[in-house]
Amino acid sequence: MSEHSANDALAARRAEAAARVERLRAELGAVRQARSENSDDDEHDPEGATMSQLWSQSSGLLDDAVRELEGLDAALERVASGEYGLCQRCGRTIDPARLDALPAAALCIDCARLLG
Repeated sequence: MSEHSANDALAARRAEAAARVERLRAELGAVRQARSENSDDDEHDPEGATMSQLWSQSSGLLDDAVRELEGLDAALERVASGEYGLCQRCGRTIDPARLDALPAAALCIDCARLLG
């Protein structure tokens, strides 16, 4: 993958991740508001999730999205420095199939397994 196409693909993924972070922050704000308005967590749809469950789920999804955004920012920095596609641990080339599946990958599969 050329530097230009890598940059474009990463920038597109970053825009998606940033939009997801903003959407999840808004959802978390709505859950926070609903929790503050209802002192009794039993005030929910009996078929649905409790406020605590919604908070936990939204918070976890937000954490994941923020980590993805940070990883994509780091990958864009590696593109700018000419280090994209090189393992940050061993210096070998990261398999293009791995980068297709995980564009923000900073480690080759062997190093990722060692550290995983």
